[in-house]
Amino acid sequence: MNKELTKLQKRIGYTFKQGTLLELAVTHPSVLNENPDITESNQRLEFLGDAVLQLIISEEIYRLYPQEREGALTLNRKKLVEGRFTAKLGHELGLESCLRVQTDASELASSNSALEDAFEALVAALYLDSGYNQAREVVLKIYGDIALRLAAILPDDNPKGRLQELVQPEHGNKALRYEVINTSGEAHAREFEVTVFFKDQPLASGHGTSKKLAEEAAADAALVNWNTTPAS
Repeated sequence: MNKELTKLQKRIGYTFKQGTLLELAVTHPSVLNENPDITESNQRLEFLGDAVLQLIISEEIYRLYPQEREGALTLNRKKLVEGRFTAKLGHELGLESCLRVQTDASELASSNSALEDAFEALVAALYLDSGYNQAREVVLKIYGDIALRLAAILPDDNPKGRLQELVQPEHGNKALRYEVINTSGEAHAREFEVTVFFKDQPLASGHGTSKKLAEEAAADAALVNWNTTPAS
């Protein structure tokens, strides 16, 4: 095992019993192109790690936010496991210095896609090496304060804008509309429920203490489900 992987283990506070798992987690598919002796990359680990990470973060935000509804929990999980965020975590861990990539493609090691895949593969390697409880402990240590992580993500988020960016190229500026479908609570503590419609087809609903927040929650929920939404 090279020095960079030794340093990585110190950074995450865990020493692998099966060093080959860690080596596999940082093996980019491009390596296979020039090394016939290497028969596997981190892609299968990435598949497993995605599922393990989803469970770890789902369990943690379920515990941390006992009053939140399913929709809000889903959105918070999405923000914490989506590629751009796990790539950021990979960068924080210095995974780019550990990744094995094709010799003439060293820039791959610092790409978001490679860091995202390597981070998920690392989670799977932890799980296979030590079991769920130990993997959970290490992963949550890497994440740190979940509330602070979410607070850092949310101000820069623009779910309505991102949803519009998905829809506008093929369907124009007027394909989406937001409608308040319910208002509840006392005058000083209103809660709004808004549904976002795509060509009169309801995509998702969201709740908030203002129309703006409810619209953003609806847009975020629509983004979660966009891959299964008919774009017609």
